[in-house]
Amino acid sequence: MQVMKIDPGSMFDEGRHKRAKIGFVLLATEQTIEDDMMELMPAGVGAHFTRVAIPDSITVDSLTAVGADLARAASTLLPDGSLDVISYACTSGSLVLGEDTVFRELSKGAPKAIVTSLITSAIRALETLAVEKIAVCTPYLEDVNLKEKQYLENQGFHVTEIRGLNLEKDSDMIRVRLDVIEQLAHSVNSAAAEAVFISCGALRSIEVVEQLEDALNKPVICSNQAMAWDVLRNAGVDDQIAGYGRLLRNY
Repeated sequence: MQVMKIDPGSMFDEGRHKRAKIGFVLLATEQTIEDDMMELMPAGVGAHFTRVAIPDSITVDSLTAVGADLARAASTLLPDGSLDVISYACTSGSLVLGEDTVFRELSKGAPKAIVTSLITSAIRALETLAVEKIAVCTPYLEDVNLKEKQYLENQGFHVTEIRGLNLEKDSDMIRVRLDVIEQLAHSVNSAAAEAVFISCGALRSIEVVEQLEDALNKPVICSNQAMAWDVLRNAGVDDQIAGYGRLLRNY
């Protein structure tokens, strides 16, 4: 049997993901983010996923426990060191642990990648839109909502109102109907709010964010829209993506 001889210098190209390689650390229970990121990543950008252990219970205690598994999970993504950006893809989880803790643990597992988190993405998006007074809606339990309100206000925002669906299971959050998400956003909105933030990567909010902006006549940020924008901009990818609100379209 003959072996084909090829000059090693001419054997390879840049592969499918020549523009950027982005990693996402998901909760074990997560069922929405992978689809959303695959939909929002432009051609030439790779989305790579790993998971941390958690029961089907989104509470302050369960989200805190995840911190011990972040570094391990991050280390399983592209161990050749070619990952450009890595995000802890959980809004409530990243704010419960705090960004400093999340960044430290992600960097242990992916030391060459730029680190971010879902709450970081939301904060950067709101700052980019130059809004300070925000109405927040979530699927979370009340104690998680209280943590989120405090976290956002510590970042300099004024939360005009925060309202949740009082759900504990991630497996319920991923099934919240689109019209319920729209109703929740409308219910929390007020004249005092400069923007509405729909918090939680499990919600299918990217499917209604454009129409909500049209209906409310103000910016609407949702978790997965903000995360896609943030990781792309961190990776140096500045594509403007239509159909998912002004953040991805204009910034």
